[in-house]
This record gives sequence, structure tokens and C-alpha cells, in this order.
Amino acid sequence: MAGVGIFGRTFDPIHLGHLRSAWEVSQQLSLESMHFIPSASPVHRAQPVATAAHRLAMVQLAVESIPGWVANDIELRRATPSYTVDTLISLRESLGYEVPFWFLMGSDAFEGLLSWHRWQDMMKLTNLAIMVRAGTHPQCCEELQAMLDSNEHAACHYGQARLIEVTPLAIAATRIRADLASKQLPHFLVSESVLEYIQNHKIYEDKG
Repeated sequence: MAGVGIFGRTFDPIHLGHLRSAWEVSQQLSLESMHFIPSASPVHRAQPVATAAHRLAMVQLAVESIPGWVANDIELRRATPSYTVDTLISLRESLGYEVPFWFLMGSDAFEGLLSWHRWQDMMKLTNLAIMVRAGTHPQCCEELQAMLDSNEHAACHYGQARLIEVTPLAIAATRIRADLASKQLPHFLVSESVLEYIQNHKIYEDKG
């Protein structure tokens, strides 16, 4: 059964590094769809600069031309902090319990997984697609390494952790925001439709 990719970020803004990584994961895992989920109140990082409405609109513009890719506002509709386990529970309720889920995360996030809220429950709801550069491996504890080595859930729709090599693109949202604040246009770092939206709404202009 074809799986569903789940890609959660602040997307402040969504850029080509996000899109390329999602594409490569989708191809390697033969995913049927990819849900891009802007976080409302991220727990492990600073709060977004752009509003929820703007970030959702930018994601919609960035993914609209790719079949099966959707902007999902599931976290933006919640008033509570953006805990991944709660998002996965809601997605299971709406998408079903038989389809394989693949939650995309970087290797640094995987290394810190044991600090995530109810991480054990997460692993009963999804698989993990851990995005790494070619030839690299997360520096993880024995418990996480065992997840990478185990084939216990090979036939299940959850519980797997797989390393996925992706092309390293040195694109950072912080740099894009800084360029825009200084009136430097980040062509070829974000989609042109997203850049046009940012300019039209003056999202990251330096208000000082």
C-alpha cells in the first residue's frame, strides 16, 4: 500500500530545500501523497515571524503544482502547542489506520527524539523517514540505533525508522528572511510564486 508523507515545519518561509528533500523522500519511498503541515506553536524552536495565514498560503502556492502534495492546516486549527503526537493522532482519525505514515525529520531531530512529547506513542502511529546527507549517520543512543537496525515492524504501518539520503542544499529560512529585510530578492531559493506573495504582502520587510 502506498504511503503518506508528513512534513511538518514552521515553513517561514517554505523554500526549495524543503521541496527538494520532500521530493526525494517521496520518490525513494514511493509515497502516494505528501502533507506539508505548518506548525502553529512549535515546542522546540523559536516562534514563526510570518502569521499562520501567510505561512499556509505560501505552502499552498509552493506545492499546488505537484500531484498528491497538499498544504494541511491541521496544526493551525488547534489552540494547543504543536505536539507531533497529537497531529499524528488527528491524521490517523481522518486518513485511517491502514495506510503507512512516514514522518519526515532531519538527523539532528532524530538524535533528540527521546526528548519529544510522548515519542513512544508517536512510533505506534507512524514510521520515520530520517533525512541525511550521503555517507552520514545520526549520532544516536543505543535505543534509537536499535530502531534503525530492527526489522520487527517491517510489515506494519508504523514503528520503522529508515535513513533516506537527500541532496544537501544549503538554504536557510533565516538567511532568506534576512535578505528580504535588506531588500535582497532570494531568487532560486524559494518558488517564484512564493516570492511574489511575500513581496505583495511585505511579510519580511524590515519594519525598523
